[in-house]
Amino acid sequence: MANEQQQLRFDSVSKFVKTHLQLYHIYRFLFIVIGLSAGQVVVGLYLKKYPITVPASHFSAYAPIAFSTLLPFSSTNGSTPYYTILSRKEQRFIDHNMTDEELLQMAVKVRRSVSKQYVPKVAFMFLTKGPLPFAPLWEKFFKDHEGLYSVYLHSHPSYEETFPENSVFYGRRIPSQPVYWGSATMIDAERRLLANALLDISNQRFVLLSESCIPLFNFATIYNYLITSNLSFVGSFDDPRYTGRGRYNPKMSPAINITEWRKGSQWFEVHRDLALNIVSDTKYYSIFKNYCLPPCYMDEHYIPTLVNILYTEFNSNRSITWVDWSRGGPHPGIFGRDNITVEFLNHIRHDSKCTYNKGYTISLCHLFARKFLPDALEPLLKIAPPLLGFNP
Repeated sequence: MANEQQQLRFDSVSKFVKTHLQLYHIYRFLFIVIGLSAGQVVVGLYLKKYPITVPASHFSAYAPIAFSTLLPFSSTNGSTPYYTILSRKEQRFIDHNMTDEELLQMAVKVRRSVSKQYVPKVAFMFLTKGPLPFAPLWEKFFKDHEGLYSVYLHSHPSYEETFPENSVFYGRRIPSQPVYWGSATMIDAERRLLANALLDISNQRFVLLSESCIPLFNFATIYNYLITSNLSFVGSFDDPRYTGRGRYNPKMSPAINITEWRKGSQWFEVHRDLALNIVSDTKYYSIFKNYCLPPCYMDEHYIPTLVNILYTEFNSNRSITWVDWSRGGPHPGIFGRDNITVEFLNHIRHDSKCTYNKGYTISLCHLFARKFLPDALEPLLKIAPPLLGFNP
């Protein structure tokens, strides 16, 4: 009997201990869950107040590259928590009476404001003879991305074209001078475009385009491709032929040696630091203007050689504007409405291999293409929305 009572007492105590042990584990589990949740809330609030920014270049060699989604700071509502979008009204100096010399000096003086962080913009600089036949296509390209781009037009002073007030090209024509093919006036126009664009402190990337250029991807893809790149895109190569080294003038020595002489596409894309150095250069510009005369063409040699001498480590050494030179001759291939097909555009868009940020091999190598005839506009407008992802 005594043994039974003792056993009952032992079972009762054992049951009590087990119950409390279970409750202890339950309470401990709940405490951990509540602690983790509270920690996430605290960390989230901290990061919201003190954001950590990691340069995009840190990821380029380790993670797949996705350009189709706009970066976090690229809001189109006029502002973001940590960045300010420079409104179109704040883009001063687009209409001014400065001389080229005054303009270049002003551009060099402009520096990023220390009191604000501006959303970085891409400056699209159109060097044209007259009309812009693909304006409707570009309008679709820019649609709904106000605050992430700037547009600049350089055309012959005698040409007059009016754009509606709601156009991205309205009021974007800079004071221009006549441009003659093969002469120094071509480089003068490029520097004039760069200088005007540099006056907007939020412009960080600068693309030179012609009236026959078209975009090959939507705005988000091109914007991210350029903004996250740590290099400029200037074609610069040593051409041993007569049309390369054969154009070198020995009078350029010793400032420019023939081993430093380079050739490349006129249609460049540069970051802000390189743009500043191009417009501030007087040494090499003067040498080229005096000694690079036809059959030497400044637009094919000046910037490629300048970049090779001074800034080669900051250049990808390739152009992002596709041009067809396969037919030979002094001018590239031209494409009209009969050439515009999905297969043709996809060939340009994806049938290449290149290095991005010095460490990632990709097939997205060209963002723009030329030369396209005005009659290509109609089929392009039909193909662009579904193929390139434009807003219809």
